[in-house]
Amino acid sequence: MKTLVIGDIHGCYAELRALLDLARLAPGDQIIAIGDLFDRGPEPLDVLRFFQETPDALAIMGNHERKHVRSFNGEIPPAASQLITRHLLGESLYPQAVAWMRDLPIYLDLPQVLLAHAFYEPGIPLHHQREQVLVGTLSGEKYLQDRGFWPWYLTYDNPKPIIVGHRDYTDHMQPFIYQQRVYGIDTRCVYGGSLTGLLLPEFRLISVPARADHWTLLQRRFAHLHR
Repeated sequence: MKTLVIGDIHGCYAELRALLDLARLAPGDQIIAIGDLFDRGPEPLDVLRFFQETPDALAIMGNHERKHVRSFNGEIPPAASQLITRHLLGESLYPQAVAWMRDLPIYLDLPQVLLAHAFYEPGIPLHHQREQVLVGTLSGEKYLQDRGFWPWYLTYDNPKPIIVGHRDYTDHMQPFIYQQRVYGIDTRCVYGGSLTGLLLPEFRLISVPARADHWTLLQRRFAHLHR
């Protein structure tokens, strides 16, 4: 059985379909999105339906899903990307979408690898890791920096390799690999980069080019929502 771990989709459904075509998965193979499925891309509804309805498709929580939950609860004001995604999903569906996001796990501990959206604190058991660290909030990043654990991957100490998204560590829209232990697969699809996946158990990278700089186009299209 294969597992395809997919980097930050951000509502780029056409690229998701292209990546799945390239992966050539068989029935029973697993698909796991590593967080930030939504925001800044044009097709959040199709992405949501895919992960709700596709057998063997899972997702973990990214910082953007967490922002939707918190803004819906009135804890923080929504950013432009949340407002636009809410509009694209539609008011009737949005509460259901947020409920689905709320239930996403903040990590997955697979037999071969650990999956989290963003960071990891050394010296802390997995089940005691801070949500803000694993999910990648600004406060989680500052927490690691204040303790001297930055860049975080230099001190990564879990026995298993970890696959993360959240950030383009190369600054060139390319996958990041550190000592065959840390795999960063956010290659900025929504900004015109590419959508990247990692096929397990062979740790084979695959990617498809973005069809556009979706976030720039979407901001222009919905400028009236976030003035």
